[in-house]
Amino acid sequence: MNDTAAASVLPAFDDVLAAAARIAPHAHVTPVLRSRSLDASAGCELHFKAEHLQRAGAFKFRGACNAIWSLDDATAARGVVTHSSGNHGAALALAARTRGVACHVVVPEGAVAAKLAAIEAYGATLHRCAPTIAAREAGCAQLQAQLGAELVHPYTDPRVIAGQGTAALELLCTQAHFDALIVPVGGGGLAAGTALSVAARSPATRLYLAEPAGAAETFASMQRGERVTDFTPDTVCDGLRGTLGAINFSMLHAHGAQVLTAGDADTVAAMRLFWQRTKQIVEPSSAVALAVVLGNPALFAGQRVGVVLTGGNVDPDALPALFAST
Repeated sequence: MNDTAAASVLPAFDDVLAAAARIAPHAHVTPVLRSRSLDASAGCELHFKAEHLQRAGAFKFRGACNAIWSLDDATAARGVVTHSSGNHGAALALAARTRGVACHVVVPEGAVAAKLAAIEAYGATLHRCAPTIAAREAGCAQLQAQLGAELVHPYTDPRVIAGQGTAALELLCTQAHFDALIVPVGGGGLAAGTALSVAARSPATRLYLAEPAGAAETFASMQRGERVTDFTPDTVCDGLRGTLGAINFSMLHAHGAQVLTAGDADTVAAMRLFWQRTKQIVEPSSAVALAVVLGNPALFAGQRVGVVLTGGNVDPDALPALFAST
């Protein structure tokens, strides 16, 4: 299913509920973390949905698992294909392994080595390509033609979006009310799924999307009221360099989600602060959500704020240089 085809099939909240039941035997119900010292620093009550403790180290397992277990037997027998810079590929590989399905992942040159190693460790076959969205999509199309495999797009697939929405669904069930909910945004799978859960279960909760300033095409898209796709990402948040999908933009624009941006220095500082205060390591692509809270104190002052921490797949060899930059 490519971006154009997916855009004609909008998922609904009933799909999120179905996904929650479908993935229950396989996915973790991740904890919600609290920190009094971070609350004091932010000036609000923070509830961190710890998806870095999800299987494969990221929320991506939810959508991948829902997609894999949604397949009929004949389709599953032909295998699946996707493109990914890391977390979605690893998640799909692991989800495919839970059902004995062959998995092929097109990966861009320059992707984080630790993430590629994880994809292979979960049993997928890697296919390298140039570091562009066009090259990734072309690689998937070629494999589909060769193998007859089912495309599980990392963020425009309605099955993936519905699965990602289960993280916010779980978080919203832990408290009677959240004033705001913040999720990082790249391609928009998590953001769109979160919008479904928020609209159905907590419509008064404001949805904010956290985006790196060096890849702020979602911010530009929301400002213009149409997708902005002509941009060159320049950010340490490797998981958020993708282009916002058409189906994702449509859902987020309809919901009225707002975008907040943070520079890489503030994001890495937030990542370091979270580690110091909670002893938990999250990716820059995850820490950007905390960074936008810390960067907008007046917006969240005194409020109850949910924050989805999306992943913890950090290359340990890169940490010293990353933290030395702040």
